[in-house]
Parts: sequence; structure tokens; C-alpha cells
Amino acid sequence: MLPAVVFTAGASSLATEICATRLLAPYFGQSTVVWANVIGLILIYLSVGYWLGGRIADRHPTRHVLGLILVIAALCTAVLPFVARPFLNLALHGFAALSVGTVVGSFLSTLLLFSVPVTLLGMASPFALRLALTDIDRAGRTSGRLSSLATVGAIIGTFGSALVLIPGVGTQRTLLSAALLVALVSIPLLLRPAIITSVVIVVLIIIPPGLVKETAGTLAERETTYQFVQVVRESDGRIVMRFDDGIADQSVYRADTALTGGEWDMPLVVPPLLSEHMHRVLVIGNAGGTTARALAAEYPGIDIDAVELDPVVTQLARQYMGLDAIPNLHVITADGREYLETTSKRYDLIVVDAYRTELIPFYLATQEFFQLMRAHLNPGGGIALNVERVPGNNQLVDAVAGTVATVFPQVWVWPALHFNELVVGLTDRIPTTSVATRLLAMPDNIQVLRPLVVAQAYVAKPSQDPLTDDRAPVEWLTDRAVLAYIAGGGTLDEQLLPTAP
Repeated sequence: MLPAVVFTAGASSLATEICATRLLAPYFGQSTVVWANVIGLILIYLSVGYWLGGRIADRHPTRHVLGLILVIAALCTAVLPFVARPFLNLALHGFAALSVGTVVGSFLSTLLLFSVPVTLLGMASPFALRLALTDIDRAGRTSGRLSSLATVGAIIGTFGSALVLIPGVGTQRTLLSAALLVALVSIPLLLRPAIITSVVIVVLIIIPPGLVKETAGTLAERETTYQFVQVVRESDGRIVMRFDDGIADQSVYRADTALTGGEWDMPLVVPPLLSEHMHRVLVIGNAGGTTARALAAEYPGIDIDAVELDPVVTQLARQYMGLDAIPNLHVITADGREYLETTSKRYDLIVVDAYRTELIPFYLATQEFFQLMRAHLNPGGGIALNVERVPGNNQLVDAVAGTVATVFPQVWVWPALHFNELVVGLTDRIPTTSVATRLLAMPDNIQVLRPLVVAQAYVAKPSQDPLTDDRAPVEWLTDRAVLAYIAGGGTLDEQLLPTAP
């Protein structure tokens, strides 16, 4: 059973690591800071486990001790999803009250939750190797074989949990499956306790999982291949879609109006700035269709192609957010850049709403991407980017706007909200004195935005160090903002304009 032990321990430890990021995501997001904390601490736990396992194996080289270690590891892994959610919910509010941000919150949460089970799983490999070494002349071969099996198990645990189990059965049952494997493989080593543990875990697997994140008004929640998605009905009747940490609304839906009063309305000011009349629009990062709905309502008759990477998001938007009711909307499931690379279509306006402060796809913020966007614009067209930021930190906006300015003749930046700014790239320059006149062509519903744009918008200068596919340190720029982004602190319900005409 020793080869099976090291294989299973390797698979379970990496499956636990993948699940750790999924457990933390609804509370602290999936930024590079969170990933670094999880990966770094898991490696520390495994290192400690290797060390402890070797020492204990030398003192007590018996199968029963190894079986006991595996049984305890299985139990500790099995309780993780049940302990994690109330703990993380309490931690989120506690860290917020102490003004502790994502980096410290995720570090302490990972430290407290995953130290014991992962350390115990790490002890299995050196212990198994000690029991397997009965012939010193074959020590190298035995060590290599068991190490190889442990690595193969880790590979299968990584891909199996990320690509198959989590999307198929969810994080809770993925962790329970990993725990069950460890318990089953320990049966020949410690019969009765291992069987009892296996039965307990099977019962836990049968229990239907509850809500991942207890939120009043939750209509649906899904753990997808890409993220955690939650749809919630607010007390004022709005239906909102949230991703991962759930701090900011990614989409908003009201049945009685397409206007939201938030960042989704910002692109509505762009069409009058274009040199030609707008007929076809592309939205990259469609989510629940909030921006597409506003454009379709305020500029009737336009055709909209909307690209959304996550098909589950589109499914939930159709079910709860009236996506199918948006006229002339065509939803495409793809990555935004991949779509532009493979289509020959051209557009009058391309809107990018795929940036989140804690998670920005770097390849959607580079000079090469903006060149690709310009190549898909009709003459006189433009692009509009919704760039999130933390108040007082404009480094990301400046980097993105400066990079756009190396590709487009003129770039405007409108600091519309504390947490969101609009970056507009135009293929044709317009006189700064003509902006007020051009904006008179906006629909009456949004004329309230005209004086704000005229007073606040400014022209960005080309960057001397633009973001490129080779070097785009958006993580450095966003992590600084994440550190300042206090979990649960502040409010994101600021408005641009009234939500009803």
C-alpha cells in the first residue's frame, strides 16, 4: 500500500491547495496576493510535514503510526469546508474592523485553516519511504519510485480538482473526496479507525452542500471554472451579480430601467464623441449585460456583440437579469482578446468592462491589445475602458491611459467615480472646445452627465513606458490598491445619475 499512500497524499495535498483558493475567493478574492499566500504557506506546511514525517518515522517506523497520521489528515481535511465558511465570514468582518486588508486576512486565514491537514499529508511521503527501505542497495530506486508517484499524484490532484471535480461537484465535495481517498488508503494500515473515518466522510458527501457565502436575498450561486458567482436580490429590488470576494457589484439589473447610476452608464457618453454614427458595438466582459442593456436602451437600433468568458455567468444572466430581453444582442462565449484575434468584424465602439481591481488580465491592458482593438474599429470609431481604482491611487489608470495613448491619436480620461474611471481612445482627434457641443447629442436621460464630463475629463499623454505583452506589471499596480482595499470597508454604491428617467 505504500505506493498508493504517497500517490494519494500527493493528490490530496494539491487538491487541498486548489480548494483553498476557492474557499478564500468569496471573502478575499483571487488576486495574486491571495494566490501567493496560499502557495507559499502550503509549501511551508509540506516542508514541515516532510521534516516531521522523517523524524517520527525514524522513532516509530510502524504501519500503525502511518495509518494514524493518514486518518487524522483525512478527518482534518473533511472538516475544512464546514469550518472554513463560518470562520472566513467571521474573519472578514473581524479583519475589516481592525483595518486589516486582503494580504493579512488571507495570510492568517490560510495559516489557521490549512496548516494541520497539509502538514499531516506532507508527513506521509518520508514515512512511507522509511517503511519501504528494506534493502539499502535499492534505496535510490525505491526513493525515486515513491517520489515519482507522489509527483504524479500531485499533478492528477491539481488538474482533477481544478478541471473536473470543482466545476462538477463543488469545492466542498472535492475536499471530501480528497479526504475519503486518504481514509481509504489507510484502511490496510489502521483498519477500524480508517473504516469509521471513511463512513463518516461518505455521510458528509451525501449531505447537500449549503450556500457558499450566506447573503440575504441570494437567488443563486455557482462555483465555475473561472470564479465564484453569486446573484442576489437587494432590499431595494435590484438584482446584482457579484464575483469572488463579493465586495463590488459586477452587474446590476432593474426591470423598470436600463440606467444604473453606476459605472455601467459611463460608456453612454462616448457615442457623441465619435466621428461617425454608431451602428455596431462590441462589449468585452459582458457579465450580466448591464452595459449592453444601457447602450441598447439609450441608442436604439444598434447591434451589440457581447463577449463573456464564463458561460455560467451568461446562463445566470439569462435566468435572473433579463439578458435575452436586450434587443439586437449577440452573446459570444470567448476570451475578449481571443475573439478579436479570430474575427474579421469591425465595430464603431468597443467597450472593455473586464478589469477588476484585484484581478486584471494583463493581456487586456497592453499596447498589443489596444493595437488589435484599433484594427477592428471602423473609421471614426473609438474604445471605452472601465478602469477600477482605489481612491487616491491613480497609477493603474495612468498606466492604462498612457498605453492607450501610444496607439490612439487622442485619449480622454473621465474620473467619473471614486472607484471607476473611463478611458476613451479615439481614432480621430476632436477639439477640446467641441466636447460640450458634441455631448448635446446625448439622449435626454443622461444629459445630467454632460457638465460632469466637460468639467472633469482631460486628455492623457502617451506613456514613456507603456504596458506590453512582454512586460505588463499590472499585479504590482493592483496589489498596492488591494492592500488599501479594506475587506468590508467603504461603500461601492455611489451613483453617477438617477437610475430612472
